[in-house]
Amino acid sequence: MTGNKSYITLFLFLFYFVLQAQYNTDFINYENVKRSVSVNLDYDAGSNGMSARFTNRLLWGGKIDNDLKKESSKHLRSKNNFGINLNYDVSAFIRGNSKFDFLIGFKNQEVLNATYSKDFFNLMFYGNDSYRGATANLENCNINALRFQEVKFGAIMHKVDSVGKIGVSVSFLKGEQLFYLKTNKNSSLYTSADGSELVLNSNFNLAISDTNNKRLTSFNGIGASADIFFETPYKSTVGKRSVLLVNANNIGFIHWRNNSVQYSSDSSLRFSGYQVNNIIDLKDSTLSKLNRDSILRGLTNARRENFNTNIPTNLVIINKIYFGKELFCLQTGFRYIFNANYKPYVFIEPEYRVKNVTFGLHTGYGGYVRLNVGASVTWNCQNWFLRIGSNSLQGYVVPKSASGQGLFFSLAKKFK
Repeated sequence: MTGNKSYITLFLFLFYFVLQAQYNTDFINYENVKRSVSVNLDYDAGSNGMSARFTNRLLWGGKIDNDLKKESSKHLRSKNNFGINLNYDVSAFIRGNSKFDFLIGFKNQEVLNATYSKDFFNLMFYGNDSYRGATANLENCNINALRFQEVKFGAIMHKVDSVGKIGVSVSFLKGEQLFYLKTNKNSSLYTSADGSELVLNSNFNLAISDTNNKRLTSFNGIGASADIFFETPYKSTVGKRSVLLVNANNIGFIHWRNNSVQYSSDSSLRFSGYQVNNIIDLKDSTLSKLNRDSILRGLTNARRENFNTNIPTNLVIINKIYFGKELFCLQTGFRYIFNANYKPYVFIEPEYRVKNVTFGLHTGYGGYVRLNVGASVTWNCQNWFLRIGSNSLQGYVVPKSASGQGLFFSLAKKFK
């Protein structure tokens, strides 16, 4: 987690002033950039169970005091989601012939997402003192942290039936880091009324890539993925013309090598005879004298072996309706990320163009937060394309009462 945080911090600062296009996809932007080379960034973070201020402290560090915990606890439901996606790449569409162009790209993707119960949150940040004589429910929670790099090769046919487009690409993946934890049914922690007994019912699966090899150059896994895209105009009674776009990317897997470790447990541990006031602070408790390694060995079935994991697959569907002289465009869309604790996301984006500049607004519901509000500006001229914006501005504007923040950027130099 510390490694992920340092890389995220570094690259956000590097790209903040000279910042893939929105929705983590190359093909959707082809209509604007055509043959070109581009630098792209796509970042979003949020949770429906904590405030933006709390999320920022987790990401960037800083003291999480009781007031901040209380502020964030107001957002908690019985089940909550949390997610961070950071992608940055260099890609190019290269001349093929009159009907298709080639795509080549180099990308880094970082993913951190979780589903957690209200009890899980309270145990992590308050400890078990409030659960004296009660049982904390820890079942059906999971954490997924993944970082990998890819080299992409593909092509887009841009004159299918004279006006449609079809794009396909394949990527070779290098797995750098993985941390995966999933608690199953009946996972819980019981604390006796006087704090002298703890009963941990553990039913979980845990997978970690090689912990001795955690660098950008680390080659802990190998995999492959594919992207599929199509765009087609269609007849509509509304507007001057209408276009439908469908893009599915990151359809693939990573094979983690032999030095990776898997743990699994389905057992119960009882600790008695120790006075435990709060499991967050064990340094003053006699429980700290227990051998943690022996507890882990007794609790889990640990094994070093290779295994496969599916990477988060991104599906985006966008419908565009152009009006008048095509100065105004109304976009409506749907997004879903598989294998990422992501809720179905629906959005609407009106755009208005003034000469070479297009202004856009964004409103959406779902994903990792309840409601997103954003804006963007695009400059598109003969030789250059620049777009910057955010689909989640509310976390910057009202960080105490809302969650969600993001940034996307594309800068492209066009070729003839």
